Amino acid sequence: MKKKNSWKKILLIGFIVVWVGIAFYGFRQVGGGSSDLKTVTIGYQKADPIDIAKTRGELAKKMKTKGYKVVFKEFQDGSALLQALKAGSIDYARTGDTPPVTAQANGTKLTYVAAGTSKANGSGIVVGKSSGINSLSDLKGKRIAYTKNTSSEYLLRKALKKAGLSTSDVTMVNMDQSSASVAFSKGKVDAWATWDPYTAQAQVKQNAKLLISGKGLSNNRDFILSTSSYAKNNKEVSKYLIQYLQDDMQWAQTHHTKLVAMLSKSLKLSKTVVTKMVERRTYNITAMNSSITKEQQKIADLFYDEGVITKKIKVSDDVE
Repeated sequence: MKKKNSWKKILLIGFIVVWVGIAFYGFRQVGGGSSDLKTVTIGYQKADPIDIAKTRGELAKKMKTKGYKVVFKEFQDGSALLQALKAGSIDYARTGDTPPVTAQANGTKLTYVAAGTSKANGSGIVVGKSSGINSLSDLKGKRIAYTKNTSSEYLLRKALKKAGLSTSDVTMVNMDQSSASVAFSKGKVDAWATWDPYTAQAQVKQNAKLLISGKGLSNNRDFILSTSSYAKNNKEVSKYLIQYLQDDMQWAQTHHTKLVAMLSKSLKLSKTVVTKMVERRTYNITAMNSSITKEQQKIADLFYDEGVITKKIKVSDDVE
């Protein structure tokens, strides 16, 4: 009898071990253990498409079902993002139009993975309402804040050319956008080339007027970039990332009230500021095309002609 009971115990223990093994295997297959997930690190800036996707949370969930753990890292501008991309501390970077051009000229092997729609209405040059600056020609002799190697530099140079001015006719003050905001509010600069949400904040909170927007000067599109080697070896990651990011953009385009509430909380900005930003742009992510590539080439050509970059580049070489 004792021998029979002993065999029953052995069989029971064996059954439990097998059941636990099957259950654990099933969890790993369905839920995915964290050790199974491949980390994908994405760099972004405040209020950009990646920031929206991060805050909403759907992109990370969807990527996890495909075996990827998304890590988000915030940067203040595109120049810093491209430096991080080159250093390998991020796998993808969301920037405006200018950083990839200057990075390409500086030898960074990158790939344009996707592009967004124009943000021209929320980009521009702001001045004080009582500054006496009412036209671009009034900028002559003025101090203008901008951030080197970002969309604000290209827009400023294009605006000066439109007015028949050169960079020697003004004092271009290179500083990061947060510092520029402080300098502008204290009157240490006369004008400020910037982008949303800084533009909207200046208009709503800093008694600023938009002297000129980027319309007709710079579309300042969003671009999703990666290094050439990473893009080549991770086409599936890029495919899912763009697909799910576009899902978020479709949501953003059709849910402005929820988007404003979400961004107002995450950015710690008033709903008035965020509403102004949201209502003057379109949310969309698309594949690169010849028209967008030509836009980027114009930036490269202008920067080369004006000595911002010393190497003539062909943007289409880095389009996926």
